[in-house]
Amino acid sequence: MAFYLVAMAAIVYFLIIRPQRQQQKEHDGVLTSLKKGDDVVLQSGILGKIAVVTEKTVSLEVANGVKIRVLKSSVQAKVTVVEEAPKADEAAAKKEEK
Repeated sequence: MAFYLVAMAAIVYFLIIRPQRQQQKEHDGVLTSLKKGDDVVLQSGILGKIAVVTEKTVSLEVANGVKIRVLKSSVQAKVTVVEEAPKADEAAAKKEEK
């Protein structure tokens, strides 16, 4: 009986607790390495470029001249932003020309 409890505890540790701790360490590393000019994505999906970093907040430029201030903990990851031409707008413009 005791063996089953120890085995269950080991399974819970290796499948749930340990991976979650590793993921939290990686996220903490990302947060400590944030600096001005980094492109980031927030947990809400908003993309922006860091303008100012403080101890608990980050100011992001999400469009030309538009800045928002968010909690540092809401930054999910650093990303590489690639500007793409809006394909839906091009298709709509072609339909209007016809």
